[in-house]
Amino acid sequence: MSPIAIHTQTSIDEPVRTIKLKGAAVDDQEEVARNTLPGPLKYSGSLDGYTHFEVTPSIGREFGKDLQLSQILKAPNSDDLIRDLAVLISRRGVCFFRAQDVSQDEMMELQKRISTSAGQPKESNMCIHPVSENVGEMGAKTQLISAEAQRKGGGIMRLHDDVSRWATRAYHSDVSFEKVPADYSMLKINVLPPTGGDTQWVNCYDILDKMSPSMLEYFKTLKAEHNANFFHQEAANHGRTISKTMVRGNPLNVGDDLSARHPLIRTNPVTGWNALYYSYGFGGRIQGVTYDEHLFLREYLMSLAQLCMNNFDCSVRFRWEAGSVAIWDNRSTLHSATFDYKEERNGDRASSIGELPYLSREGISKSEGLRAEGKQW
Repeated sequence: MSPIAIHTQTSIDEPVRTIKLKGAAVDDQEEVARNTLPGPLKYSGSLDGYTHFEVTPSIGREFGKDLQLSQILKAPNSDDLIRDLAVLISRRGVCFFRAQDVSQDEMMELQKRISTSAGQPKESNMCIHPVSENVGEMGAKTQLISAEAQRKGGGIMRLHDDVSRWATRAYHSDVSFEKVPADYSMLKINVLPPTGGDTQWVNCYDILDKMSPSMLEYFKTLKAEHNANFFHQEAANHGRTISKTMVRGNPLNVGDDLSARHPLIRTNPVTGWNALYYSYGFGGRIQGVTYDEHLFLREYLMSLAQLCMNNFDCSVRFRWEAGSVAIWDNRSTLHSATFDYKEERNGDRASSIGELPYLSREGISKSEGLRAEGKQW
């Protein structure tokens, strides 16, 4: 497949359209975290022969059992299939696969190849969560996602300690608190409660269509902090400390300060589409405004997110079965488990580290992109 457009990867600190932005020029950090694609990728349709359906018009495609991820790794046209898979995930936000036999090692291999085909910087590798113990001698391994461990440690579930809170406050993008966060994540669920424990995703491309053009242009000038320093307490609850020296998937992801500043609106290099990049789960101080303005803008952003979540038009809910797999793009979706169960629920997650978040001058909305292509999704 060949790129369908060329964009110039820029920092939010550089001018975007006609708005004059403040801040330093692109620094050396981008050189170790710059996406390598020359432009957005085109989906060739190689996966359309497998049984599938679009879960909602906005987000999600589910494949039938005839598509086995383990077999894609071994197929003669494996590179083409995996590249199309990366493009499809980035366009649809999340893809679902039933009754998968993919092993932990195959998950890691597939996740790495998906990220590589999507322009993963050469310095980036697989994600290592700062609280995870599951790191082998050769580097990252799949992370165990366990309800029992989360209850002991706290983590994102801390947002559900007070039952009067909106459950949607736990929506997040994986490790967005890292200087170079995750691009894609893959989760395979192995143990399930009899009912409950569904996961929901929200399409952050479509949230932008809820904004007025003027407000959207203003948000393109802003950055926001993403903060997960609460993980220090979770690590302590497990009798551990967060390493100050371990590199977590990119040379910039090191140290025990689990916070970063990213553009509020970022461009997905695979699609060329812009998306909101902020959440209650890790969202912190909006930069360049007063504290009162930060509170107002944050509530406005969360109101937009709530609008999409509560109207259901930009979200999808997935009911897991043992052996089900979901793969999603963290750059343009938020997700959260539904904490409506008491039994154990666990699985394996493989996440890859992508590029330093940026906003491109050539970035467009998803709706603009689909209209230009003459496609529904």
